[in-house]
Amino acid sequence: MNKILIANRGEIAVRIIRACKEMNIKTVAVYSEIDKDAMHTRLADEAICIGPANSAKSYLNFKNIIEAANITGADSIHPGFGFLSENSQFAKICEESNIKFIGPSYKVIDLMGNKSNAKQLMKQSGVPVVPGSEGSIRGLKDAMEVAKKIGYPVILKAAAGGGGKGIRIVESEDEIEANYNIVKQEAKNSFNDDEIYIEKFIKNPRHVEIQVLADEHGNAIHLGERDCTVQRKHQKVIEETPGPTIDEKTRNKMGEAAIKAVKASGYTSCGTVEFLMDSEKNFYFMEMNTRIQVEHPITEERTGIDIVKEQIKIAAGEQLKLKQKDVEFRGWCIECRINAENPSKNFRPCPGKITGLNLPGGNGIRVDTAIYEGYTIPPTYDSMIAKIIAHGVNRNEAISKMKRALEETVIEGVDTNIDFLFKIIKNHNFIRGEFDTSFIENELLIKEV
Repeated sequence: MNKILIANRGEIAVRIIRACKEMNIKTVAVYSEIDKDAMHTRLADEAICIGPANSAKSYLNFKNIIEAANITGADSIHPGFGFLSENSQFAKICEESNIKFIGPSYKVIDLMGNKSNAKQLMKQSGVPVVPGSEGSIRGLKDAMEVAKKIGYPVILKAAAGGGGKGIRIVESEDEIEANYNIVKQEAKNSFNDDEIYIEKFIKNPRHVEIQVLADEHGNAIHLGERDCTVQRKHQKVIEETPGPTIDEKTRNKMGEAAIKAVKASGYTSCGTVEFLMDSEKNFYFMEMNTRIQVEHPITEERTGIDIVKEQIKIAAGEQLKLKQKDVEFRGWCIECRINAENPSKNFRPCPGKITGLNLPGGNGIRVDTAIYEGYTIPPTYDSMIAKIIAHGVNRNEAISKMKRALEETVIEGVDTNIDFLFKIIKNHNFIRGEFDTSFIENELLIKEV
């Protein structure tokens, strides 16, 4: 690869550009009109405007992005996360345009992007799955029959879902009737696909994902787990590795299951296999994310492996140099997502100009961001503006480092969730590792905010 166009913005675009610079690969930044002063446009070798602020006319605009690649002579496109990263149609267009899509093939994106089909494949491959419908449900009557068979509570999900959209938990037959059409409409509106499926709702689970790397020569390894249980409305807030409640036996089983998932789907590139784990440490396949993850830095810090560089090498056709036995895990890592939002006002986004900025540093602290003093956060996109990663010899040290880092962080001019994150880090149940996916709602939003 000689030149990579990054079809994204914000901190992930900056992250990819930095990896490319270290690999002596030229980069092209694309930007919308509102992002003309964004950091990624300044760091890349070239920058080209692809449309107005509306993402549908810029960062989601196939035609303009492919044209930008052709104009600049980019031979590859890295989609980052979000936007077009899991869009099989875009990946296919890249292939047809003789541009390398840095990710899995469009066929695999299609396969794993449909959650009900992916679940069926996992079941056939011996990966544990949550009991539920055999593929998408055919109608309300079918939904009621499946729910009665597996027992309430159940969860209705968009087959093409993601990001917490198109999901409803139902406790009874009456609630299925009330929510069935709502979920179908949400699925249609969010993903242009109204297929939904149904599965048993695992009460108070932990959300654990396994990071994988797989090349085009049949080699696959995993880089351990990340516990992403601290969430609000299905959106991750804090992640850590290793998982505080996972023993070595469970960890090995999950890693083996993730590799089975990779082999069964023919997956190549980096990605994550996501599981729900109940209180008895039974785990069940939930979905596969066919892209780089927001929280990849904690795995990088714990293993010393640059996941973005590995992803680029895989796309270039190289074989993985690492074997599973070569992967070494050191210490404990925690990541906090910094958002421009106001938690006291129902987490309302807070775009605006950053008038003062101090980012933390020191031993064991990494910050991935694209903000700077004087930068104006646009109202158009996701509110995440930075990620703070703390690496300690153990969990207690990682938490102490994160507390110190949050205390050092100053972002003036806009509201942020820094104080809210500090409340989580100081919470006794968080410190003890005793939490599930309802932690924020039950511990903080009810008691503290």
